[in-house]
Amino acid sequence: MNDDGPALLTIGQLARRTGLTVRTIRFWSDEGVLHPATRSDGGYRLYDAESVARLELIRTLRELGLGLDDVRQVVSGEKDIAAVAAAHVAALDAQIRVLRVNRAVLSTVAKRNSTTEETALMNRLARLSAAERKQIIDAFMEETFGGLDAADPDIRDRIRVMVPDLPDDPTSAQVDAWVELAELMQDAAFRAHMRRMIEFNSADRGPDVAPGSSLWFMSRLVGLAGEALERGVAPASDEADQVLRGLLGDADRAEALQRLEAAANHDVARFRDLVSLVRGLEPTRRPDQEFAWVVAALRAHPAG
Repeated sequence: MNDDGPALLTIGQLARRTGLTVRTIRFWSDEGVLHPATRSDGGYRLYDAESVARLELIRTLRELGLGLDDVRQVVSGEKDIAAVAAAHVAALDAQIRVLRVNRAVLSTVAKRNSTTEETALMNRLARLSAAERKQIIDAFMEETFGGLDAADPDIRDRIRVMVPDLPDDPTSAQVDAWVELAELMQDAAFRAHMRRMIEFNSADRGPDVAPGSSLWFMSRLVGLAGEALERGVAPASDEADQVLRGLLGDADRAEALQRLEAAANHDVARFRDLVSLVRGLEPTRRPDQEFAWVVAALRAHPAG
C-alpha cells in the first residue's frame, strides 16, 4: 500500500489513519495481537506501514467474529487463516442451528399463545437429538402400523419413508413443523385414528388387489365429486345417488362412509401438511370439498 505519512506513526496517528479508536488499538496491542514497530525515546509505541496492514487484517478477522486467540495466531503465522476460517464456519453453523431452533420455538409460542408448560414441551421437542427423534418416529410406526404387514407387506416401508426427520440444516419453518408433527405422533388418540384408517386400507389388500388401488379410488373420487360440484349437484339429489353408484358400484356404502370419514379427519390432513413442510415442500391441495360432498351424499343415500 502507498504510505504518504511519516515512516512511523504514533497510536493517535494510526487511529486516524485506520478509523479505529486509540482505545481499541491500545487494547489489541496490550493483548499481543498488534505489536508496535518500535518505541520512542519517551517509551511511546510507534507503528509503521506494516502495522497499518496488520491492523486492517485484525479488524477484518474481528468483524468476522474470530476470537483474539485465533486472530493472534493468524497474525503471528502460527495458524493458517483457511484452517481457522473453516473451524469458525463450523462453529457459526452450530450457532445458526441453535438460533433457528430458538426462533422456531418462540415463534410458535407467540402464535399459539402457549402456556409455560407448552413452551417447555416445545423447547424439549425442538432440541431432541437425531436418535431421540428416531425413537418418536419408530414408536409411532409400531403402534400405528404394527401387525398390519401381513395384509399389506409394503405399508410400513411406504409410510416410514413418508414420515421425515429434520434435515441437517433445517429452516425455522421446518423446526416449527417438526415440533407440531412430533406432538401429533405422540398423541394416543391420533395414533388410534391412524391405525383404524390403515386397517380400513389393509382390509382391501388381498392377493387379487393390485398395489395402488386405494390411490386409484381416491383419484376417481376427487374427479367424480369435483364434476358434481361444478354442475351444482346437491348431495341429497337422485343424481348424486348415480354419482355414488359410479364411484362405489355395489360396495357397502356404510363401510365406505366410515373410511372416508377416517381419511377426511382434520388431524390426518394436518399430518400430511406437516410432513410436506418438514420435507421443505409446499403442502399439496387437499380435496376437502370433494370429500365433504361424497360424505354428505353417502349420508343422504346410505343404501345403493
